[in-house]
Amino acid sequence: MVRITALMDNKLSEHKALIAEHGLSLYIEHNDHRFLFDCGAGPNPQRNAYRLGIDLKDLDAVILSHSHYDHASGFRDLADAGLGSRDLYTGPNFFEPKYARSGVRLTDLSAGFDPDFLAQRGICHHTVEGLKEIFPGVWLVSGFPRTHEFEQIPNRFVRRTAQGFREDDFSDEICMAVQVDGGLAVLVGCSHPGILNMMTQVRRLLGQPIRAVYGGTHLVEADGARIDATIRALRQMGLETLGLSHCSGDAAECALQAFPDVTGCHLCVGDTIFYD
Repeated sequence: MVRITALMDNKLSEHKALIAEHGLSLYIEHNDHRFLFDCGAGPNPQRNAYRLGIDLKDLDAVILSHSHYDHASGFRDLADAGLGSRDLYTGPNFFEPKYARSGVRLTDLSAGFDPDFLAQRGICHHTVEGLKEIFPGVWLVSGFPRTHEFEQIPNRFVRRTAQGFREDDFSDEICMAVQVDGGLAVLVGCSHPGILNMMTQVRRLLGQPIRAVYGGTHLVEADGARIDATIRALRQMGLETLGLSHCSGDAAECALQAFPDVTGCHLCVGDTIFYD
C-alpha cells in the first residue's frame, strides 16, 4: 500500500480547517514505512498533519528535496517539536547559502539551519550521491545530467561559495521514487534542474516506467511549447498521472486537457493519492 498526502501546498483543498501557504510538504506511507518529503516553510505542515490525524513522530526518514526555505525551513520547527526522524536525507552541498538576486539586492532563500543544529539534536545527516535505496522499494536520486537543453535554470538563483557568488546549478536537489504496481511514482520538490532531466535520470538508473509524478515541476515560468514538449516526453516514459503542486503553474494544469490519456490533478493541502 502507498499513500501520499499533501501537508502543504500553495492551494487549499475542500478541507477549510487546514492552512495553505507558499511551500510543499508530502507525507508518504509505503507499506510499513512512513516518510516526510519536504517540510514547507514553517510549522504549518505540522498543524495540518494534526488536523488530518497524521502522527509525525518517529518517522522512518525525512527527505528535503533542496535547501530553499519553502521546502526546508520547516524542518527546524519539526525537529524542535520533537517530531520527524533521526535520519535526514539531502543532496550534496545542501548547506551552501542560497539567494535570489535582483540587481544589487540579494534575498536569502536558505533553509535556516546548519550541521551544528542537527548535531545538537542528535539527527544523522545522510548525503545522497547518485542512487540510494533507503528502504525496499524506496529510492532517492541526485545528480541530474542536463539532457534537455530547453530546461534552463533562471540566472536570478545564486549560491554563495568560497569563491564568491555563483549561479545555482541546484546540485543539492534530489527526488524520491517509490515502487507502485507497474512502475514508479516519483516525488519532486521544485525540479530546478529540469523535470525531464530528472525523470530521464530516474528512468535510466531504475529501468522502470514512471507511472506518476507528484510535486513541484517549476513549469510556472515555462511557455506553452515547453510545457507541451514536457508532457509528451513524460508520456513516453510511461506517465499516467501528473499531480502538479506548488511551483507548477496554472498553464501546465490547463495544458493537460490536451492529453486525455494522462490523468492530471493538483495536490492541494489535505489531498491524498492511494495505491493499493
